[in-house]
Amino acid sequence: MRFLKVFTKKHQHLLSEPELLEAYRASGELRLLGILYEPYMDTVFGICFKYLKDENRSKDAVMHIFEKLVKDLRVHEVHHFSSWLHSVARNYCLMQLRTEKVFVSMEEHAEEALDQLAGVDSGDADMFEEKQLLSLEKCISTLSPEQKRSVNLFYMERKCYREIASETGFGLEKVKSYIQNGKRNLKICMERNG
Repeated sequence: MRFLKVFTKKHQHLLSEPELLEAYRASGELRLLGILYEPYMDTVFGICFKYLKDENRSKDAVMHIFEKLVKDLRVHEVHHFSSWLHSVARNYCLMQLRTEKVFVSMEEHAEEALDQLAGVDSGDADMFEEKQLLSLEKCISTLSPEQKRSVNLFYMERKCYREIASETGFGLEKVKSYIQNGKRNLKICMERNG
């Protein structure tokens, strides 16, 4: 994991981990965050490799997680950095896998829709797509404001549950509930509207 060592210099670090956290939170100096993160890079890589099963993607993830820490550690008060970082790395990887799954699912649905449209001329196809979009728009408008906002942040802006909870002020369990119920309500509404 030499690719992040640019932030650290080979000299004795006199600050403890909690002191480094506090100093970074106060100053925002990347060198301090690099010193804090460096001992955990191999562990973060291992966590990412366990989930992503690809060396290059895992290296990229180590960098992306570092970039995420730049912002998150200025906002969140962390007392046990190693366990918090483990959760951040795991959640990051799970989010990557979930995003892939959503894209694969969307591609499968697009292929099905194209197969259905194969027998339809282009004018009818445009009308069919427009009808589906209007139906989706109508169904989204039937959701409660909390469901609508949570579903939008989750699927359109690709935010995780914690980010949505932080941004909206909803509790974490409420966010999960709003997304699950909103998704179910959209599915029911879309099925009713053909």
